[in-house]
Amino acid sequence: MKEENKKGLLREIIELIVYIAVVLGITFLIVTFVGQRTQVSGPSMMNTLNDGDNLIVDKISYRFSSPKRFDIIVFPYKYQKKTYYIKRIIGLPGETVQIVNGSIYINGEVLKEIYGKEVMTSAGQAANPIKLSNDEYFVLGDNRNNSSDSRAEDVGMIKRSDIVGRAWMRIWPLSDIGILKHQ
Repeated sequence: MKEENKKGLLREIIELIVYIAVVLGITFLIVTFVGQRTQVSGPSMMNTLNDGDNLIVDKISYRFSSPKRFDIIVFPYKYQKKTYYIKRIIGLPGETVQIVNGSIYINGEVLKEIYGKEVMTSAGQAANPIKLSNDEYFVLGDNRNNSSDSRAEDVGMIKRSDIVGRAWMRIWPLSDIGILKHQ
């Protein structure tokens, strides 16, 4: 009888280990390929996103479609490991972007958009026309006068391969939970 108890206990331990391994494996696959949680740090996307907001980033959509103008994306900051930026796509591959007197021009035409919190006081490197290559995006924070974005040389244009995913849903604070507006 004691031998049967030992076998039963060993079987339960093995089943528990297999169960934990399967759960960890599924979690790894979801976080790597489907979605992940990220936290907003700083005011650059106010009034759309606030410091401390927790988001779910959709990492699968861009495997089947291209990023679109006004999508809110997450990408790594190239000069600091484990630091990610959250910005809005303004310029698409192949377009020419320029900022003149606080207005954004795409291919020489004023961009009609409602996301900027205020009129931009600095055009940065976009004071001169910027021609985007076939895999580059021009991004801005919604809080344009308090955002480090494509206007700054250290951020610059965002390559398609650097986009982690699209900010999809706010999960914290609970009072603001919901799907994020992109278009």
